[in-house]
Amino acid sequence: MLAVLKSVSGKPTGSYSVYTECLQCFKHRFVQNTRARHRYDFHRRYSCQQDVKSLRTIISPPISKIRNIGIMAHIDAGKTTTTERMLYYSGYIRALGDVDDGDTVTDFMAQERERGITIQSAAVTFDWNGHRINLIDTPGHVDFTVEVERSLRVLDGAVAVFDASAGVEAQTMTVWRQADRHSIPRLCFLNKMDKAGASFSFAVDSIKEKLKAKPLILQLPVGEGKAFSGLVDLVSMETVTWNLHSSEDDGRVFARKSLTEADDPKFFKEAMEARNVLIEQVADLDDEFATLILEEYSDGFNSIPAEKLQLAIRRATLAHVAVPVLCGSALKNKGVQPLLDAITLYLPSPQDCSHDFVKWYDDELCALAFKVVQDKQRGPLVFVRIYSGTMKTQTAVHNVNQDCTERMSRLLLPFADQQVEIPSLSSGNIALTVGLKKTATGDTIVSSKASVAAAARRAEKDLDKKGRDRKTQGNLVLAGVEIPEPVFFCTIEPPSVARQPDLENALKCLQREDPSLKVRIDPDSGQMILCGMGELHIEIIHDRIRREYKLQTYLGPLQVAYRETITSRSSASDTLDRTIGDARHLVTVEMDIKPCVEEGPVIAYAEDLPAQLLKDFKEAIENGIHSAFLQGPLLGSPMQDVAVTVLAINVLPGSSIAMVSACVSRCFQKALKKTENLILEPLMNLEIMLSEEYLSNVLADLAKRRGNVQDIQSRAESKVVIASVPLAEMMVIFSDIIYIRFTWCIYVDGIYI
Repeated sequence: MLAVLKSVSGKPTGSYSVYTECLQCFKHRFVQNTRARHRYDFHRRYSCQQDVKSLRTIISPPISKIRNIGIMAHIDAGKTTTTERMLYYSGYIRALGDVDDGDTVTDFMAQERERGITIQSAAVTFDWNGHRINLIDTPGHVDFTVEVERSLRVLDGAVAVFDASAGVEAQTMTVWRQADRHSIPRLCFLNKMDKAGASFSFAVDSIKEKLKAKPLILQLPVGEGKAFSGLVDLVSMETVTWNLHSSEDDGRVFARKSLTEADDPKFFKEAMEARNVLIEQVADLDDEFATLILEEYSDGFNSIPAEKLQLAIRRATLAHVAVPVLCGSALKNKGVQPLLDAITLYLPSPQDCSHDFVKWYDDELCALAFKVVQDKQRGPLVFVRIYSGTMKTQTAVHNVNQDCTERMSRLLLPFADQQVEIPSLSSGNIALTVGLKKTATGDTIVSSKASVAAAARRAEKDLDKKGRDRKTQGNLVLAGVEIPEPVFFCTIEPPSVARQPDLENALKCLQREDPSLKVRIDPDSGQMILCGMGELHIEIIHDRIRREYKLQTYLGPLQVAYRETITSRSSASDTLDRTIGDARHLVTVEMDIKPCVEEGPVIAYAEDLPAQLLKDFKEAIENGIHSAFLQGPLLGSPMQDVAVTVLAINVLPGSSIAMVSACVSRCFQKALKKTENLILEPLMNLEIMLSEEYLSNVLADLAKRRGNVQDIQSRAESKVVIASVPLAEMMVIFSDIIYIRFTWCIYVDGIYI
């Protein structure tokens, strides 16, 4: 505990309410290891009195003033630096941190500070211009894609950060697809405009071509590269310039003035043309704005007020038909304040987002747990997004997924590795809870079991009125988080047999924090297998076990996680007849299998199966199928893309459930032998930027690795090779080529050999 924030008395003022209770701010003190202490100068010390504006943190604005946003991008695009500047200009911190120095607010893990990368998503809450911004800084590395996925699941808007010299990169496309899947409105921030080779027009064109998005250019840069000094706001036709005379200038002070023809006739003409294009684009996308122009501003676009244009841009953004584009340089402290303004102007509040499912809970508590962090003192800390109702401390809540009731002892506002305790929090906010020991990522939290029953009745009534399928009424949980399948695995062993329980406990805690981490036991050797999203992912897990749980574990060689599938349809039947003691167990199963496009098993049943028999043994049948899917016939790798239809099943009365599962598994294995099986392997999408002199060597190297070159592009003075290569061929990095910058992302589907 660092301090007790000053309690605020008096009546609420304006549209805000102020908590009068004493709020306590907690902090997890970062423990440096010897190596980190010598390597880095952790010059900033976190303190609530010094950094956090205590009064601002306890202001609870109305839901219309809340913005739940995420920062997403390719690795090294400047997400964390942009976040750090946002916190600084909002007054949350009083000293700027730097990724290279390892002292940023959102990168607080030891591994993050040593490596200079973001590994886990971090949530911070701050205020800007009367708005509450709940921001989540997400990783850009492909190994931690699940952190982006579960963050986007609960956010209302996002800021996509781009390196202006590189445009859309490989992982940018991955996170953009994730945002598309969750229908999240976005802003684009072209960062690093001061960098050599930065090109505003190139970056905008790459957004059009690679992301298939419609960019609305709201700003033009004043200069590029070293000449970048500010921007022109096309909405208000004002110039915003920063005159930073030394490295100590923090960018707080900037000049904003109207752009006139007298300042620079050529640039003024260019800006006016760009504004007219913007107005025409918005009019094409928004009928209300088009009508306004025809009725009131048909004589010319110059007289259109900035406020009218802002509202139209907001409507187009919320409708997912366009993405506003802004520019700046976070590292050089330029362009961040206008970006914050754009977040409040154009991104949605929680009430702008449609959550039809929540209405069945009728303003009672409904929240989604999207992340769990293990704390050694307080146990699991669960991040929740509140969709309706109010969450209060010292109350019991019901977990719909786990069908259990737990008591929430504390409610906290997240500030990276610090938290501020609060008595309650309303819908639209993101909070951190203490006391939910059974809750996992993707669970739905409601006020009580009775509220679930009441929601079911409302759903039934609503679906009856609309004439929709009433089968959906029983699924009264929020959509969870999609967890990608691991692509790497290796064995992990404790230092001694006596420490095996400690290792199992450590992995259990880490799995709860990171759902993309999987642990299984090899059926042949009995060894523990660690499965992850990449080499870096497994390396970080190994390091965390050593640091946080004081276990010196040993990892086996890293291997690629293959999958198996089928190419044609087949059928099989099997009979299992066993006598154990005086009891006879007789089960007969007939099934059909065929290729499909789903990763997990798709299980269907013939219509003529007896309903009572299916009710009694459905769980046993599906357990048998899932068990058979764990090992394919070729490499023993898990099966995927297979649909199973149970055609017939006969069970002698008294037969055990285990025998039913065993017979189903054996029948599935028989069906596999009657069809052709294939091996699937994960692909890596590469984007390689290099000098032209190295091009032939790289193409030859890709050919050796079974690579498929999709395109060769020119970018400034470099060449860009876009290719896909089997992941197994990328285990050893390029050996013959030096000074090559390359980026990659894992291809989701995989191909067969």
